[in-house]
Amino acid sequence: MLFNSISFAIFLPIVFILYWFATKGNIRLQNILLLVSSYFFYASWNWHFLFLLIFSTLLDYFSGLKIYNAEDRNRKRFWLWLSISINLGFLAVFKYYNFFISSFADGLSLIGVGSNFNTLQVLLPIGISFYTFHGLSYVIDIYKDRIKPERNFIDYSVFVSFFPLLVAGPIERATHLLPQILKKREFDYNKVVDGLRQILWGLFKKIVIADNCAYYANEMFNHSASHNGSSLVIGAIFFTIQIYGDFSGYSDIALGTARLFGIDLLRNFAYPYFSRDIAEFWRRWHISLSSWFRDYLYYPLGGSRGGTWLKVRNTIIIFLVSGFWHGANWTYLVWGALHAIYMLPLVLSNRNRNHIEIVAAGKLLPTVKDVLKIISTFGLVAFALIFFRADNIKHALSIIGEIFSSSLFMAPHFPGESKVGKLVIVLFAFMIIEWLGREEQYALAKFGLNWHKPLRHAFYYAILIMLFYFGGSEQQFIYFQF
Repeated sequence: MLFNSISFAIFLPIVFILYWFATKGNIRLQNILLLVSSYFFYASWNWHFLFLLIFSTLLDYFSGLKIYNAEDRNRKRFWLWLSISINLGFLAVFKYYNFFISSFADGLSLIGVGSNFNTLQVLLPIGISFYTFHGLSYVIDIYKDRIKPERNFIDYSVFVSFFPLLVAGPIERATHLLPQILKKREFDYNKVVDGLRQILWGLFKKIVIADNCAYYANEMFNHSASHNGSSLVIGAIFFTIQIYGDFSGYSDIALGTARLFGIDLLRNFAYPYFSRDIAEFWRRWHISLSSWFRDYLYYPLGGSRGGTWLKVRNTIIIFLVSGFWHGANWTYLVWGALHAIYMLPLVLSNRNRNHIEIVAAGKLLPTVKDVLKIISTFGLVAFALIFFRADNIKHALSIIGEIFSSSLFMAPHFPGESKVGKLVIVLFAFMIIEWLGREEQYALAKFGLNWHKPLRHAFYYAILIMLFYFGGSEQQFIYFQF
């Protein structure tokens, strides 16, 4: 069930009405309804994998209790590593087994040794990387004495499988989400309206921005041999905008949907393309994942507190793991390695926290220096995303080779050039709204709230009209494959 589908447009109001009116404010009934709705939402993809989600939930639920009740540290450590091993084992089988087998076979062939290994013909369970990390953070936090285990299985299950975040995040923490699940929630009209506004902006990002940029990005990448360097640069830019519109659009819909039920999820994006260096970019892009790796991998490894070698090692590890988390392909590892290379000069010179504040805070326009920094950071991100989007390393290198050839100075060409002008205008308006709203949780949080009511409603209706005008068939979200 896609957020941008008719089925979800029917599903959500039904759950909303039952949640606030049929349960009569009973928190136990509300949580049971959320759990049943979440399992139905997940089963609509492939009901067979629902059992894997339930097993993962049971595993971490009982592991948390065992860790907390263990009498000595060794027993606690045993149950922790049992949970981690089984969780990562499932990821290894479903997500990485074929990659390792194929890579091993390729390595043997390079030295002249033939092999005939069988790969698994199984689908990747949707959302497995996300709900696995929910459970891992839970058991680690119990082991570290940050939280106590939740003894009510229904409440814990809602934490793991709450449907707005189940498929593609944000990756929640028990310290943040569980207390909200446990306490009574009151209907708040203003909160519901705010949630609907964020859902609307998320749908705009996905349907109008991402899906239309995808048309040109797919053309450039899928038929790269037919295009010159300038066309491929435009294709890379379109993909860079597409992946932001797609994933941050999903996150906006998820956060807005959760707010309809009186629950606040972790923010996942904070206008990353207005970043002035790569360190700032990673504080603003997929925040729940980057902070997860920071807290559960980077800091335990020593962070940046040690010597030069330790800083280099930990930075490389964190970005390679981040790349590998995204998928079983060498292209993702190269993408992660490039970001490590981008980050290292900042880490080694202690300039990785130079830009904590929002760019041009309280001002209408940025300085020329900030503009140049933003453009250069965007360029580095777009370059690395060539590997992220390419089919394989060879494909990425062929695209880069063409970009850095004389054809870069030729006029770009691509199908549907008559329509691209409209899209550029929409993208320009989109960037203006994002810029004006950059100090808020999402761009429409306060945009237009001071306008007269008819004008403000006309603006919202204009967005709705654009959803139908620019929208086509339902397009899956990019991060569903991760």
